[in-house]
Amino acid sequence: MLEPRDALDLAQIIADAGARGAKLELRGGGTKADFGAPREAEVVSLAALTGVVDYDPAELVLTVRPATPLTDVQALVAAQGQMLAFEPWGAPGATIGGTVAAAVAGSRRVTAGSARDHLLGFTAVSGRGTSFVAGAKVVKNVTGYDLPKLMAGSWGRLGAMTELTLKVLPAARCTVTLMAEGLTAEAAHALMAAALGSNADVSAAAHLARGITLLRVAGFAPSVAYRCAALPRLLAAHCSLRRLEETEAAPLWHKAMTGSALTGDVRWRVHLPPRRAPELIDQIGAQWAMDWGGGQVWIARNDADTAVREAAAALGGEAVLMQAPPDMRARVPAFHPRAPGVMALESRVRRAFDPFGVFATARFAEDADADQLPA
Repeated sequence: MLEPRDALDLAQIIADAGARGAKLELRGGGTKADFGAPREAEVVSLAALTGVVDYDPAELVLTVRPATPLTDVQALVAAQGQMLAFEPWGAPGATIGGTVAAAVAGSRRVTAGSARDHLLGFTAVSGRGTSFVAGAKVVKNVTGYDLPKLMAGSWGRLGAMTELTLKVLPAARCTVTLMAEGLTAEAAHALMAAALGSNADVSAAAHLARGITLLRVAGFAPSVAYRCAALPRLLAAHCSLRRLEETEAAPLWHKAMTGSALTGDVRWRVHLPPRRAPELIDQIGAQWAMDWGGGQVWIARNDADTAVREAAAALGGEAVLMQAPPDMRARVPAFHPRAPGVMALESRVRRAFDPFGVFATARFAEDADADQLPA
């Protein structure tokens, strides 16, 4: 394992790898190492690139190095009454860089946006071994190309981030979860759609297979109290609601946003139009958890086929293979197949940042064709 001490070390390692045609895999906490196909590549540990560079609570801007533990970042901003609005989550050891690179977002994503919406800027080393800066350390910035949108969710295939600047937001003074019980997936979707579309400003909605539907209301205490009183009337045609204590609500939200309570060797994360989620569930008949008002569905199975991906595509969605035995990960691409034109465009973007294919390991099937494009 290669262990750069700082950004200069990292740039030299990447430049050397490009010169000798080697493949590198960037790694922070290693919590997502089993995502994608098994591969052979030299691992570059970014563990030394940790710590807070700058935090200005008044300006709602935080700059950190990528290997800073996610829990440390969350604790830091929480101490100032602030939060990462996209509600990131991760296994023990997850880093902020890996979280952004994987575009991890929790239940609040349906109203607050994703990681890419809160990444203001970054410093990174490209596949050429050169450092570059994108975005800015201010909230209002419209100059140049919006490269942070590309970096979030890139899984380390465009460059190695050495610093990233995030927009933070004030944390809600009061948060309440209302729960409905006994609803089918179809009825739960109707309830969530009505709640999210109401003037009660519901910030998250999820449904678990055991018939539990969750609605989250957050803000200043008087406003939350008023909206929580109004929701039962607004949704009376759908069901009754009861308030949950935070100790009850927190583990249920965690199950909805992570699919962690599902059992099975194979786990899929499906994104699709929310109204189609009940139909997908009826077709698959597996263990599942629904989040983002139905826009995200976790599905767990023991079958090593691609039925989930095919069903998702037929319903206008896409399925990502998040967890599977090595033989299935070697055979089935992690990401949902793209249209040929989109694949070609994505390949050219990756080639622009990584002309020597340093980050194009066998982890993702689409990287196998990277060297067929002109530099």
